[in-house]
Amino acid sequence: MRDETSFSTSARRRDLHVGRPNIGDRSIFDQLVDEIFERRWFTNRGLVVRDFEQKLQQHLEVKHCIAVSNATVGLQVACHALGLSGEVILPSFTFVATANAVSLSNLRPVFADVDLATHCLDPSGIEALITDKTTAILGVHLWGNPCCPDALQSIAQDHGLALIFDAAHAFHNTNEAVPIGNFGDCEVFSFHATKFFNTFEGGAITTNDDQLADNLRKRINFGFDGPDSISCIGTNGKMSEFNAAMGISMVPKIENLRDQNQLCHKAYRDRFRNARGLNFHTFNDRHRSNFQYAVLEVDEHEFGASRNDVVEFLNQHRVFAKRYFYPGCHRLPPYRHDFVLECRKLPNTEILCSKTMCLPMGGNITTNEISQVCDLVLRSRVNSVTENSMSRSRKAAS
Repeated sequence: MRDETSFSTSARRRDLHVGRPNIGDRSIFDQLVDEIFERRWFTNRGLVVRDFEQKLQQHLEVKHCIAVSNATVGLQVACHALGLSGEVILPSFTFVATANAVSLSNLRPVFADVDLATHCLDPSGIEALITDKTTAILGVHLWGNPCCPDALQSIAQDHGLALIFDAAHAFHNTNEAVPIGNFGDCEVFSFHATKFFNTFEGGAITTNDDQLADNLRKRINFGFDGPDSISCIGTNGKMSEFNAAMGISMVPKIENLRDQNQLCHKAYRDRFRNARGLNFHTFNDRHRSNFQYAVLEVDEHEFGASRNDVVEFLNQHRVFAKRYFYPGCHRLPPYRHDFVLECRKLPNTEILCSKTMCLPMGGNITTNEISQVCDLVLRSRVNSVTENSMSRSRKAAS
């Protein structure tokens, strides 16, 4: 029988988290930082930011890349640059920043359901939500899965709507052979520390539209279009030179990081392949993935423990798994009232919010540690069954 204390001993040496940061090439980063200090040009689109944008344009095969301070600001700026008003259709099964960016742009989020297989916006439910107030669709490439760009583009064109993609999870991913970053009017990436590719904190907007790119650049710099001229309302959404230096240091390591993620992803997938009640999310081979997210769906009736039971058990053993994206944006206080008044249902979103969790990935997690995490997931069922049995015994005795 396996020694059940072995993982606890290991966990005392290092906690395991979702989104442990990836690290770039320190020699490149240190050299760039020395040059930044020597020039004393820290922000306002200096040489490093411009070089970073150029490298991303080449990597993503896109015409324009605008580095920004973070993806939430990037989404807001995109909404303003596209002149949106009224309502924007987007999924509820996403990080709340997607909905917040829409609301902070004085727009009303209209939540749509998602596909149970990809967890992305389901195009079949979009047209029923379009009204005369709708001005845009905001798709999310959740876990890096392409969010049906062709289908959404067709709907957007038929109804004269803008199309934006939240590509926070999808850097280095493709839709078939085309890199994410080339779809819709524009796409917004996150380079937060927890992402596959990070700049400590930051993001980028990509587009193949020259006029939109010019508008976006003005709006992340207070609306300036010349030394003493402001042509539109803007904000301070610029990326610093230091953040861009981190990004440049990440570029040579992209393929190695993806390969490492793929090995870890395979270790999870192989272990859970035949586990009853556990569905480990896999990616379509037609698309390239960065494999940054280890997503597990827990069927309480089949597995014998709920998703919440599993997360709690792992956390007790210092494996800090997380519920995603519980309870769904439509059930969060800022949005719950309006959604309830509409009397609409999001059945697939409700299912995923009750079942979905993310396991540790990224950074330098090892396949041995992944094996230990899997052991804990499987042990959580026994723990849950034991606790439920004890609880029933106590109730009977009382």
